[in-house]
Amino acid sequence: MKRGKWLAVLPVAAMMISLLGAYSVINAANDEESIASGLTNGSLGSPIELTFWALEDAHYEALAQEYMAEHSNIHIRFSKATDSIEQDDRLEAALSAGTETPDILMLNQESMQRLMDQPDRFYNLYDFGAKSIEQNYLYWAWKQATTADGSFQMGLPAEVRPTVVYYRADLMEQAGLPTDPEEFSAAINKWDKFAAVAKQFTKETGIPFADSAELVYNGLRDQSTDVIYFNKVDGSYIADTNPQVKKAYDFTVTGIQEGWIGSWALGSPEWEQAIREGNAGVILGPTWMEDKIRSAKATAGKWRIAQIPEGSGSWGGSFLTLPMEGKHPKEAYEFITWLTNKEQQLKSFQANGQMPSIPSVYNEPAFLAEEDEFFGGQVISEAYARSAQRVKPFYRGPRFEQVDLKLKNALQNVLENKANPQKEWEKAIAAARNDG
Repeated sequence: MKRGKWLAVLPVAAMMISLLGAYSVINAANDEESIASGLTNGSLGSPIELTFWALEDAHYEALAQEYMAEHSNIHIRFSKATDSIEQDDRLEAALSAGTETPDILMLNQESMQRLMDQPDRFYNLYDFGAKSIEQNYLYWAWKQATTADGSFQMGLPAEVRPTVVYYRADLMEQAGLPTDPEEFSAAINKWDKFAAVAKQFTKETGIPFADSAELVYNGLRDQSTDVIYFNKVDGSYIADTNPQVKKAYDFTVTGIQEGWIGSWALGSPEWEQAIREGNAGVILGPTWMEDKIRSAKATAGKWRIAQIPEGSGSWGGSFLTLPMEGKHPKEAYEFITWLTNKEQQLKSFQANGQMPSIPSVYNEPAFLAEEDEFFGGQVISEAYARSAQRVKPFYRGPRFEQVDLKLKNALQNVLENKANPQKEWEKAIAAARNDG
């Protein structure tokens, strides 16, 4: 899901007024009479309405129709946020004011991490039998919604967004480098080999190998063991002692100083222009970056996907949770387990491109069926699946974005102002610690 930022909670009354106009409500059933249809369609129970607060890019309405056809006493009402900020704010306002909260709440990866230290706001899915389905999901995705002591499961992973190396095969050929995804992945499968290839590419083409310092830093940062900036057990600050964080920072500084990392700010118009015009060789990004790459229509057929050196990472994804104030937790749990099972995840992938969180889907012929001409005929679902299975569990923590921004700003100062890297590191680390 789209990246969101944690905003300070506004006064509840004002927030609730603004949010009423910010959400769209979608009935999965055709009309209000469908709520009562359970009484006439052979249902064994009374009609139950499940409210589902979903994110904008979730597409579950058609599946909900299927479920209601099989469960005639269930009516599912969707309410969609335009982004995760609205979702977070709406939940906070509802909980603070004691007003109605949904039976099902969809959270993106960042929001899940921010709320992990407040499990009392949610039902423990283990109490409904979630232990029996745990082994079906990617281990790391499941653990992102599990408390440190392993006793509380806050959500089911609905879809994942692993990171890969998007690269321009035509530019690699110009630089005398491999163009085949397997061969290119092998050429960069260690970070020191990545740096050597980067230098060769920039020397031969005169353009940066990597598009942005931020994404290079992310690539190494997300290969931390279990934790990044905060300890999951006690929430203590560890950015200054995690060797992978310093490794990521130093590696990115090297790329800046050696000239093979571009100067474009991620997401800026200049960055988008660089992608369109082929002014960088690779982008280390999550699966949602694909849409941005495809928008450069003139580059069709020139892109391929390789694997990130020494592992993988994740940026995005979503979870389905059950807020404690929900009125029908048993029925809500039954629906979300159905919605995220193997069969429905394959349907979601085929219909909307949602990357499954159940790895057994990756072996299905329907998952591997499409050769993507934009990516030179590569089966990109297989590349994404391989990456998803290389991710290790990691904990971000509720203040992850604040710390991350300080380190990114330090790198930007090195890039734009040629600031001293060690001094920038020390300032960023200290500022992040003091903010806690």
